[in-house]
Amino acid sequence: MAILIAALLTLVALATLLVIASVAISFFLTRRHHLVETRSPAEVGLAFENVTFKSSDGLTLRGWWIPAPGSGRASGSGRAIIQMHGHAGSMDPDVQYVPAWHAAGLNVLMFDFRAHGRSEGHVSTFGYLERRDVQGAIRFLQQEKSVRRIALVGFSLGGMVSILSAPVCPQADAVVADGAPARIRSALTVWGLEHHLPLWFASLLAWMAVCGASLRLGVNLFRYEPVRWIGQIAPRPLMIVHGDLDQYCPDFQDLLAAAHPTELWRVPDVGHVQASQVYPEEYRRRVVAFLDRHL
Repeated sequence: MAILIAALLTLVALATLLVIASVAISFFLTRRHHLVETRSPAEVGLAFENVTFKSSDGLTLRGWWIPAPGSGRASGSGRAIIQMHGHAGSMDPDVQYVPAWHAAGLNVLMFDFRAHGRSEGHVSTFGYLERRDVQGAIRFLQQEKSVRRIALVGFSLGGMVSILSAPVCPQADAVVADGAPARIRSALTVWGLEHHLPLWFASLLAWMAVCGASLRLGVNLFRYEPVRWIGQIAPRPLMIVHGDLDQYCPDFQDLLAAAHPTELWRVPDVGHVQASQVYPEEYRRRVVAFLDRHL
């Protein structure tokens, strides 16, 4: 009996240590990311307006409203893109994409996710809470800019958020996801491998980080991964852009199997969100054609 009690106490102690370690690691996963690179739409010759709006849970988000040609501060064509940036970044680097959307007669709303750049917030969640940012952005477009048709266009984390948001945002008429990982833990495992951790340890840390964040947030984040939600976007049009050398989406086949894409562009020789850099003209042509057909 004494041996059994000792063994149980040891298991309880180990479990407690595992929970504490998981919660501690999760702070790295959900930490705030400050502004690193400062850009402006003016650098690419575009007029813009600094805007603020509230997420659906009350955080102040900051971004840029870039009206379609000839529309001034109004909504112009009545069609708009909500463009969403990658993890640990901000909207600034993605200014590079806007001239193509602008030339196609599309309004663009860019903003920093919660806990990123200029926006409020101290916790980022790889999509679960960021859906509320998208809900706030949609409300802003509809109420303040009289936009009638909306596309979600996201890169990396932004692609994950667009996939998770569309099922709960019926106002989103089309989705473009570029470099969206299928699962949070898969992307985190790859990050560990890039930092020279053995696979088993990188996988364990990724699992612990998601578990710890789930405990802190009171939600099972494993249920809020793109592979579980992408099938719910249909029948609305979905375009997936994927580089076959994308290290952050080793399980892309799982994502594709769960999806019902209207258009799929698999680029065999490029890595994570690199299709637009390696094939800029084709990238613009494909995405603009998709948006013109469906927005």
